[in-house]
Amino acid sequence: MFVYADNAATTCVSKTALDAMMPYLTNMYGNPSSLYSFAQEAKEGLDAARKTVADCIGAEPREIYFTSGGSEADNQAIISAARVGAKKGKKHLISTKFEHHAVLHTLDKLKKEGFEITLLDVHEDGVVRLEDLKEAVRDDTALVTVMFANNEIGTVQPIKEIGAFCREKGIPFHTDAVQAAGHMHIDVNEMNIDMLSMSGHKFHAPKGVGVLYAKKNMPLLNVIEGGAQERGKRAGTENMAGIAALAAALKESCDAIDENTEKIIPMRDKLFAELSKIPHSKINGSLEYHVPGTVNMCFEGIEGESLLLMLDANGICASSGSACTSGSLDPSHVLLSLGLPHEVAHGSLRLSIGEYNTMEEIDHIIEVVPKVVDYLRNMSPVWDELEKGTRPHLI
Repeated sequence: MFVYADNAATTCVSKTALDAMMPYLTNMYGNPSSLYSFAQEAKEGLDAARKTVADCIGAEPREIYFTSGGSEADNQAIISAARVGAKKGKKHLISTKFEHHAVLHTLDKLKKEGFEITLLDVHEDGVVRLEDLKEAVRDDTALVTVMFANNEIGTVQPIKEIGAFCREKGIPFHTDAVQAAGHMHIDVNEMNIDMLSMSGHKFHAPKGVGVLYAKKNMPLLNVIEGGAQERGKRAGTENMAGIAALAAALKESCDAIDENTEKIIPMRDKLFAELSKIPHSKINGSLEYHVPGTVNMCFEGIEGESLLLMLDANGICASSGSACTSGSLDPSHVLLSLGLPHEVAHGSLRLSIGEYNTMEEIDHIIEVVPKVVDYLRNMSPVWDELEKGTRPHLI
C-alpha cells in the first residue's frame, strides 16, 4: 500500500485547481498588463481570482497581492514593516522561536542591519503566551510576527488575542498562515490581522504561487523591482495559471473546511492514540490547540532519518520535520524550542494527513511504525544502553 502522509510539505494539485489552470496554459495566454481585448480576458481572470481569495479570508480585493509563495510573502511583510518602522525610530521586532525559516532568516538579515529581535518562548506545549508578548513589547516595537499554525508540530497560536493586543498598541501584526489557510477558518478583520502570508501548494494548488494580504493602510516596500504589476508592489508578469489555480483551490478548501475537519480529526486522533502506545514515545505539542491533520512524535533511541527511509520502503511518505530543512543533520529548531533534548529531537516523526487519506491508510501506518521503531531500536547501541540502565531514559 502507498500512503502519502506528508501534506504539510506539499499537497497534490486538485482537479478543481488543474481545471482552473488550463485556460491560461492554452487559449488564454495573454499578458494581463496588455491593453488589447485578448489580454483583458486574462486581466478579468486576475481580478476574479483576487476577489475570490479576498472573500475566503474576509479581506478586500485591493488588499491581496499575488507572490511566488509563502516565503516571498513573509519576506515582503517583515521587511516592509521593519523599514517603515525604522524611519520612525522603531527598530525592535518580535517573533517566536519556532517560526518557519522564511521568517527567522529574514529576521537574522535585519538583525545584521541593526534591528533588535526578540523571540518569544513557545513553552513545552508549543503555544505562545499572550503575557510573554505583553512583557516583550517596547515603545520602539515595529512589528509582531507570529505564525498561525506551526508547520512541524501543528500547534495553533492565539492569533485573535495577539492581533487585538497589537491593534490596541498600534503595532503592525503579521502572521505566517501557510499551514492554516484552507484548513482553518480565517477572518483577517475579526482576528485583527494586518498582514498574512499563504502558499498555494499547501491546499492543492501548484507550487510557485502564494499570497500576501496587507491591510489597506499598511505600507508595502518592494522586494522585487521591475514593472508595475500588483499595484506597483510586486514586479513580474503575473503567473495567471498559478493564480487561477490558487483561487479555485482555496475556495474549494475553505468551502469544505468543516467537512474535511470532521473526516481528518478521527484519523489524526487514531494515529496519536495507537502510536503513543509505543514505549518511550512522546507526542509533541498541545492537542487542544492543534490543526486537524498534523501528528508529530518522538521515539527515543532511534534516528529520524533511518525511520523515514524504512517507512518509505513500506510505502509511507512522511518527514521528520520541515521539508525546507530536510537536508540538515541538526535536530529540528522547532522541537528544541519545546525544550526537548537533542537526543530525543533526533528521533522525530511528522505525519501530516489530509482529506484524501483514508482510515485504511491510517491502519497501515499504525501497523508499520511500531515494527520499524522496534527494528531500529534492536540494532541501536544507544537503545541497548538505555535498556540496560547505563544511560537514563529521557522519555
